[in-house]
Order: sequence, then structure tokens, then C-alpha cells
Amino acid sequence: MSESEKKPLFIPKEWSDAASSVSCSGSLQPAVALVCGPKDSGKTTFSRNLVKVLLQRYKRVAYLDIDVGQPEFTVPGFLSLTVVDKSILDQDWTAPCLKTPERYYFYGDDSAKRDPKAYLQFVYTLFDYYQLHFCKSSENNKTALPLVINTPGWVKGLGYHVLVDVLRYVSPSHVVKINIEIHKKNLPAGLFWLDGYHDERPHLIEIQSAYPVSYYRSAAEKHARRLMRDRRIIAYFKQCIKGKEVDTTKELSQELASLVPYEVPISSLTITHLHCQIPSSEVFYSLNASIVGLGISSEVFEDLPLCVGLGIVRGIDTERGILYVITPVAENVVEKVDLLWQGYIEIPTSLLGVKDYRSPYLSPYVLAST
Repeated sequence: MSESEKKPLFIPKEWSDAASSVSCSGSLQPAVALVCGPKDSGKTTFSRNLVKVLLQRYKRVAYLDIDVGQPEFTVPGFLSLTVVDKSILDQDWTAPCLKTPERYYFYGDDSAKRDPKAYLQFVYTLFDYYQLHFCKSSENNKTALPLVINTPGWVKGLGYHVLVDVLRYVSPSHVVKINIEIHKKNLPAGLFWLDGYHDERPHLIEIQSAYPVSYYRSAAEKHARRLMRDRRIIAYFKQCIKGKEVDTTKELSQELASLVPYEVPISSLTITHLHCQIPSSEVFYSLNASIVGLGISSEVFEDLPLCVGLGIVRGIDTERGILYVITPVAENVVEKVDLLWQGYIEIPTSLLGVKDYRSPYLSPYVLAST
């Protein structure tokens, strides 16, 4: 859990002034503001406050979230473009605020390290989608939306080069760079990403973190982050349960195990394992009891198919050639799904704790292969 989740919310005057500077940029085009800085510097808190300030001037704000480890509106492993029409600053930090994005892609991991090329392709495509659908404005046309881009805290080594590539592609009107007291962890001063060939120079705003940041991350802090990610996954799949109150994770695991899953013919699917290669003889063993991304190949933007959500492969009947999938995605959408992506996003262990001898994992609905 980050420092902003442990302590009362505090917005320094320096941060308020920075947000006001972005909002009142004086340009006909709404601002495109990218927020960057090292881990735990407060990027998410600042981004939330910036959205709140922008909503005082605009009815809606676009939010491009490229932090696959700690996303704002989705489960970890996604990059997303979401349109926000109300403040997200004062929401409960411990309660995941899941929204259905305008567009999102399943990267399948909580860091860009495994495949920076694929990660950048998703970033570029989401930004292009924003430009196409939400970036049209003139004196008489006020349909354009400002854009807030929240970035990961991985700013050293390869992470630095990935951030530079993002900055150069997006060419934001404003860059808010948050610094912490540990200088060696900060990004370089000035317009560090420019190579001297850019005519347009963005408005760079450098501010200090609102809280002191520990040099070392304790085991407890790492565990808290893991729990936060698990809560997001649990909140997502809780949407599968309709018309019934589910108060505990144990109750949720029982309810999920009791659901009649979708039957998806294996022959209708193109299965892709992200960031790794799986021998053909091990494909079904790998998929069973895993979280997968669901996609539709017929709906494409810039060669990337539409992602419609996540599912849990609850079992496989190899004799009938059927995957049994649990997902909150609507049935009429699931019927169109013909792509399945498996990454490294794991089912929280608390959802695997069904030990009842009547467990539906052994029922006629699920014939798990061995």
C-alpha cells in the first residue's frame, strides 16, 4: 500500500497550483498532461486531483492509464483509456473503482519489463484512439477532452527509455514531474526526453512529493501491494454475481464455483500465451484455472483487436473440446469472443479455497481434464 493510501489525503499548494496551471493553459486545444516520477511519489494522487480540477472547466476528462501494475480503473495487466465525468479524488482508496474503459488492452503482466515493444504498441494505439475520437476542437467546437496520462514509477534503466519513447510519441502539452527526497531515484532535470529536433516545447512543471518516500520497500509494503492487486481482481469477478449480497471472499469463491460457466468451443478460439511459449502438449494444463483476456478479432483498431474483459478458465473438457469460462462480460459479447490471451495475472489464492466435497468443480458443468 502506498503512502497516499495509509495517510489522510493532503494536497499541497504546490500541487494545486500545478493542476490549475494545466487546467488554465490558455490554448484552444485542451491540455494533454503526462504525470511522471519514481515509485510512491504520488503520481496517482496528483492525477486524481488534476482530474478534479479539470472537471471544474470541462464536463468530461479522458484518462490514459499506462501503469499496468497499479491501474486506476481496471484489473492489473491492462492499459486503458477511460472517460471520467465525476471526481475520483475523494473515493475510498482501499475500495477499487472499476470502470469500463472506452478502450483497453490486456498486456497480461504488472510490468512492462517482459515485452516493452508490445507495451509501447498498446500505449501508442490508445493515444491514437484518443486523438481520433476525443481530440477534435475549435473555437466553435468544444467536443475535445483534456487528457491525463498516469505513468508507472519504473523510471530507471529500461523503464527510463520506455518513458522517453512514450513522451516523444505523445508530445504532451504539459509534463508534471514529481521528485522525491532521494535524488538518485528521480528523473533527470529539465526536458530530458527531447532530442533537440522538436519545435514545440511542452510546459514542464516540477513539484515535490507530498510525503517522504522510504529508500527500501519493506516486505509488508510489498505484501500490501499484492493485496491491493488481489482486491481489484476480486472486485472485477464479483460482478459475475447478480442479485445476491456477497460480503466475504469465502462467500464469493463459493458463488463463483457455483456459477454455470459459459461453454466456449476450443475450435472457435485463437489462444495466445503472452510473454512466453507453451509446448502444444501443455496448453490445456496451462490454461486450466487461469485468468485470461477475452478478445474479438473482427473489431480492430490499428491492427489491434478489441479486448472485452477477463475470464477465468474454470475447467476444460478435452473430449468435447470445450473451455468452461466464468466472466462478468455479457453473454451477447461472449458469443463474439474468438481470441483468448493468457498472461501472468494470477487468480488470488483466496478465490481458490473451495474445499466442499460438493464443489461444482466436480459437477457436470465442469469436466476438468487431467
